Amino acid sequence: TLASVVAFVYERAPGLEQPSQTPAAESLPSDTAPAEAVSAGLMEGDDEAAAAVIRRIPTPVLRPALEACVPTGVDIGSGSRIVVMMDRGGVGAALVKRLGKLGADVLAVVDAPEADELLDRIAGFGPIHGVFWLPALDTEDFAAMDIDDWREATRVRVKLLYTAMRHLYDSGAFLVTGTRLGGRHGYDQAGAHAPLGGAVTGFAKAYKRERPDVLVKAVDFPAGRKTAAPAEALIKEAQSDPGVVEVGHVGAARWTIATVPGVADGDEAGVELGPDSVFVITGAAGSIVSAITADLARAAGGGTFHLLDLAPAADAADPDVAMFAADRDGLKRTLFERIKESEGRATPAQVEKELAGIERRHASAAAMQAIENAGGVVHYHQVDLRDDAGMAGAMESVKADGQVDVLLHAGGLEISRLLPDKEPAEFDLVFDVKADGWFNLVKGLEGVPIISAVAFSSIAGRYGNGGQADYSAANDMLCKAISHLRSARPDTRGIAVDWTAWGDIGMATRGSIPTVMKAAGIDMLPAAAGIPIVRQELTRPAPTREIVIAGGLGVLDEELDPGGGVDTESMLDAQNQPGVMVGTLRGGAAGLTMSVELDPREQPFLHDHQIDGTPVLPGVMGLEAFAEVAALAYPDLHVAAIEDVDFHAPFKFYRHEPRQVTVEASFTRDGEDVLAHCRLTGSRVLAGQDEPQRTVHFTGTVRLAAEPPHPAGGSIPDRKGAEVTAESVYSIYFHGPAYQVVANAWRNGDTVAGAMPETLAANHFPDSAVTIVGPRSLELCFQTAGVHEIGTTGVMGLPLHVDRYIPAPADGKPQGRLTALVEAHDDGSFSASVVDEAGTGFGALSGYRTVRLPGAIDDDLLAPLRKAMTGEA
Repeated sequence: TLASVVAFVYERAPGLEQPSQTPAAESLPSDTAPAEAVSAGLMEGDDEAAAAVIRRIPTPVLRPALEACVPTGVDIGSGSRIVVMMDRGGVGAALVKRLGKLGADVLAVVDAPEADELLDRIAGFGPIHGVFWLPALDTEDFAAMDIDDWREATRVRVKLLYTAMRHLYDSGAFLVTGTRLGGRHGYDQAGAHAPLGGAVTGFAKAYKRERPDVLVKAVDFPAGRKTAAPAEALIKEAQSDPGVVEVGHVGAARWTIATVPGVADGDEAGVELGPDSVFVITGAAGSIVSAITADLARAAGGGTFHLLDLAPAADAADPDVAMFAADRDGLKRTLFERIKESEGRATPAQVEKELAGIERRHASAAAMQAIENAGGVVHYHQVDLRDDAGMAGAMESVKADGQVDVLLHAGGLEISRLLPDKEPAEFDLVFDVKADGWFNLVKGLEGVPIISAVAFSSIAGRYGNGGQADYSAANDMLCKAISHLRSARPDTRGIAVDWTAWGDIGMATRGSIPTVMKAAGIDMLPAAAGIPIVRQELTRPAPTREIVIAGGLGVLDEELDPGGGVDTESMLDAQNQPGVMVGTLRGGAAGLTMSVELDPREQPFLHDHQIDGTPVLPGVMGLEAFAEVAALAYPDLHVAAIEDVDFHAPFKFYRHEPRQVTVEASFTRDGEDVLAHCRLTGSRVLAGQDEPQRTVHFTGTVRLAAEPPHPAGGSIPDRKGAEVTAESVYSIYFHGPAYQVVANAWRNGDTVAGAMPETLAANHFPDSAVTIVGPRSLELCFQTAGVHEIGTTGVMGLPLHVDRYIPAPADGKPQGRLTALVEAHDDGSFSASVVDEAGTGFGALSGYRTVRLPGAIDDDLLAPLRKAMTGEA
């Protein structure tokens, strides 16, 4: 960093002195008490800023079958030299046998050697082509462990893994690990089964960031005794699909983990904070933790706080601490002069080191002062989180309070160095502070109710990051430990927070880190926005979960493989007939992305769907795009329904110019059905802006099932009273011939019927392209509901939401023309069915809602619709 270069110059240039600066000793007003200055110097949060921060939820999504993925380039056969670190459950033995049949030479490590012994064995085996690391397939029994058992378990699972891969760093050897988190990496309702596997997965993700040219997979399995299937899956994962690191196997399905924007709300009540609340907080002398602690104290109106840190308790009357709060730059000048006077010369590095210590003293003093100002009680425990005896003593003090309302494990440190430069002692230190600290906390509180537990993780734990293998391993282990609470402590509400780097305060603000983050496209979190987040997540009704708190993720959000690891060409080639909305298709870690360029001068569904002279993509064609991308991924299943559709913003084709429509789809399961979660987006460069503006226009979920859909039928009601003709409808509506789908409409009781013309102009070009959901049948429902809405309210509405639409079976052949039967409900929604002249169902709509357009409709144009819908002239 620049600071290091400056320090280098001062250290090697005798006689070179920094220009004299006058110490700002008088910067603290004489009438301000030191404790007040410390309290005033503590940054506060902004609830509105916190609420606006992007929250992402790690979510299991389906991954295509290995047969639908491209090869990784790993060739396991004659001459391959493979290291297998064995498990005790038999998967390793089955794997070794299969590798032998493929012709590979295998070094099977069946014991748990010391690091030096493991290195000797690897070195003696010769050039290594790959590593299968399986100790995390063994389930640990947390309740039966003591600290020695815990340390041995982490040594075998992750520290020996560090030893092996540091040695093999430049070999190009692939790494495939196995875990028993449950098959979906702990991101399901059951929670993580064997949470120490998280340390292995976290390491693997970081290793992949450092060695992007090497295949790295973290393969997860459910609990069980099967050995053959996991062994076979491990080999196949090594050979296919380079697009993901995290992979899980549950039955025949493959899963990976995506982070989905959203808030994890639920029915479980939030934590109530009050003067009787008991808080246990590690890392309490950190500036970020100090600010969060103060925020919790203010929200609780006091409370009992047990603060744990390696640093001693600070005195708010310490003049350095008070000056840090009042005039940090002045303090730096004072420190420079002080060091210079005592040692003959001073360097920026020495000043920063002294300043960091004072910053921690300030943070702990500020937190204690804020707690006392709120009416709370502070118990400060100076303790090393790795010291089981010291931690046991601290927890005995906590037990006297009867229960813990909030356990906040924020203690930790980070030392970024690539694996070859990361010494064992450094790896152990970074990992153990978080991992041993968690064990000592939870173990020390056995028998004490813990209402909620919050673990500080990071985006390095979620996505992996180069230079942070230890930090990533420890953080991901904490995330899985929180997940494990669902079964181990079901009455404890768990939250794991994957923070991005903070701005304004904390270790990430120092040195070159902000510059590095900016170059990587990773947004830093404003401190005012970050401080309230722990409180907000604690008090929000939500289940145990992990959340990612970050803005733009930059390089961390980039695909590991240019094609996403998916053989999309084969998917497109397998189509019998091209879909209307299918263009280019590419895979990704989270699913599929389909893009198509649409030209309103060519496509009737755009040319004939203009609002105020601007072509607008019909919502029904957006749903068609959802169905088409879902069908590409699962051609053997049927589109059974499209659900939970929201029309967020119109997709306009300005100046009648072509635009690219993009549909992103990720896939999950609901019982035997597959759900494709889709969103349709567009981007365009606005005047005066360099970067394109990206907008989410439609979202919805396609339900895929083994059986084709069967929408309910119904009888077409008799025509009674006045009818609305197409001429009257389209004197108000903006649609051209292709979307003039209502020939006539009438009302009979609570039902409004809208009949489709016997012939319609072409919907799309070329007309050989197929549609899946029958978009104009759905449009018939929309427009018939619109006739009712206009006729009864005098206002036109545009589509806003659909609960569910069931299309007709793909091979359905209507008898005669189609009619939409629409009913309006008291809650403002509509339901509809589409039937042919025989009463057979060709579509069923429920929960349809509109957003009303401003402006009144001319009375003369409105009169025919009002008369038909209300009987009024």
